[in-house]
Amino acid sequence: MNIAVVVLNWNGKALLEKYLPSVLTHSALAKVYVADNASTDGSLEFLSQQYPEVVVLKNMTNLGFAGGYNEALNNVEEDIYVLLNNDVEVTKGWLSPFLRLFASNTSIAAIQPKIKSIQQPKNFDYAGAAGGFIDALGYPFCRGRIFDSIEEDTGQYDTEIEVFWASGACLAVRKECFRLADGFDESYFAHQEEIDLCWRLKNLGFTIMYTYKSEVFHQGGGTLSNSSPHKTFLNFRNSLSSILKNSERNPYPILFVRLLLDGIAALRFLTQGKFSHFFAIFKSHISFYTKFIDLIHKRHQLQKKKQIFVVKSIVWHSFVLGNKKYSRLKMINK
Repeated sequence: MNIAVVVLNWNGKALLEKYLPSVLTHSALAKVYVADNASTDGSLEFLSQQYPEVVVLKNMTNLGFAGGYNEALNNVEEDIYVLLNNDVEVTKGWLSPFLRLFASNTSIAAIQPKIKSIQQPKNFDYAGAAGGFIDALGYPFCRGRIFDSIEEDTGQYDTEIEVFWASGACLAVRKECFRLADGFDESYFAHQEEIDLCWRLKNLGFTIMYTYKSEVFHQGGGTLSNSSPHKTFLNFRNSLSSILKNSERNPYPILFVRLLLDGIAALRFLTQGKFSHFFAIFKSHISFYTKFIDLIHKRHQLQKKKQIFVVKSIVWHSFVLGNKKYSRLKMINK
């Protein structure tokens, strides 16, 4: 198997200067690409002058995470894609565990490494941590991170296991599986598109894996910070879209409950004085409902297979029962 590392970039020259050297140093097994979403900050000139060995894939406009990768990967023919944020520092030997796992089982479609925080290197990173799961209401969480509660890495998740979703911050995926699933849903633009992709891959019968034997460090917020109302909008809207498209169960009762819970989340923002985030949730639902018919059509096109939920409600476990660590969750297989 040959492997391509594809770094998505939009006006991230400073991030490329900081993190691309580690990618080139530790990726001798791979061909390195930068997929550029029409940057205007000198990113392309920097790459041409400093790293002419990197293959640059130029998108004509900013297509976001989903569209940017879809467009660029049309021109990448390696067997394995490793999709990497431009704010990730990789480590020695990080690619070998991916190749070993893919070779061990042809049903494995995607893999993520252990993702830790650059700012707090002993801690897991928000975006993916030690592998992602989803509850019966469609809320995503990770081993090592539940909502905003992030654990220190003490080796408690040093196991290679099947997970529900792999983080887009560092996502290794088979080309044939990516293309079979028609890539990312470009209507998402950014945020939670990797959860949607992994959900669809699982519904097609493939397996998503986590390996602790590969480790990377993620800065986070390179494009949209956690304080961005637009990020709130995308996360809430795209989560609802994934439920309607992919849930094996009747999605309408789930969406009704999510409507109530999202209302509570909006009121919480309101009481905190975060008015722009309050309105972002409102706008996310309006956007979701305007796309409802298209999402129903997509749902009808997708094959469905049995799903595994680790817990029925991560909201209940986290906010009512006070379980802030994955290891404390009651395992419930459905």
